[in-house]
Amino acid sequence: MVRNSLMLCLLAFAALFAVPDARAQDSRTLPYWMSISAEEARMRVGAGRQYPVEWVYRRPGLPVKVLRSFQGWRLVEDPDGTQGWIYDSLLSQQRTAMVIGEGLVPMRETGADSAALRWNLEPGVIGELGECARNWCELNVNGARGWVMQDRLWGAGEP
Repeated sequence: MVRNSLMLCLLAFAALFAVPDARAQDSRTLPYWMSISAEEARMRVGAGRQYPVEWVYRRPGLPVKVLRSFQGWRLVEDPDGTQGWIYDSLLSQQRTAMVIGEGLVPMRETGADSAALRWNLEPGVIGELGECARNWCELNVNGARGWVMQDRLWGAGEP
């Protein structure tokens, strides 16, 4: 009886380790969008801690484009075009977008040029991305919500 109980416990314990890590089985079609979730995220030149750190990000919410996946690591591209490997636990599936281009971009009440102006956003502003329709995307910047032209957002649309 004790022997059977011990066997069942060992089998249950082994089954825990036989379940593949969800991060290792990323079935999403590449490329796709993610965002940095950590207060500090190190980008490395290779997919492993043994590789040198190329860049340190201290900007939670920064959108990144995932280009490849390897054993819990993601090859990402940032808004400046820099590419490197970041460990998956430092990333979030929360969609964000960053204002790009020159000069201020209007954030409007609805997705139309004729809609009331809510705010003007500077390049580099990051917000949570909502729905996108007819070349406009809803953006939430620290509780301030409005619509921004999609072509002025990095992280919106198809990667």
